[in-house]
Amino acid sequence: MNSSNNFSLTKSKIYVAGHRGLAGSAIVRRLQRDGCQSIITMTRGELDLRDQGAVDIFFRDVRPDYVFLAAAKVGGILANNIYPEISFRRISRYSKTPSELHGDQE
Repeated sequence: MNSSNNFSLTKSKIYVAGHRGLAGSAIVRRLQRDGCQSIITMTRGELDLRDQGAVDIFFRDVRPDYVFLAAAKVGGILANNIYPEISFRRISRYSKTPSELHGDQE
């Protein structure tokens, strides 16, 4: 990516959630263009992000170094105006620290 970074993503394991959407597909293209060699993508059929148990198993087994969360439930402007709290509830329910995701002991 930018040569001024102190780290490199090219040899890192990177999971992009929502890789089929507008933002996620752009992230994948950029990572590929920048030479990233291990980009992990999963369809909703392969990993349902609403299933906390499946997500826990995925992170335990795959242990990605970086995660780009571009997955979303698309409802449009009307749905966002009618149900603004739903998106925030969904996000906060699944938020975990890296230690929690990897099961690291402190």
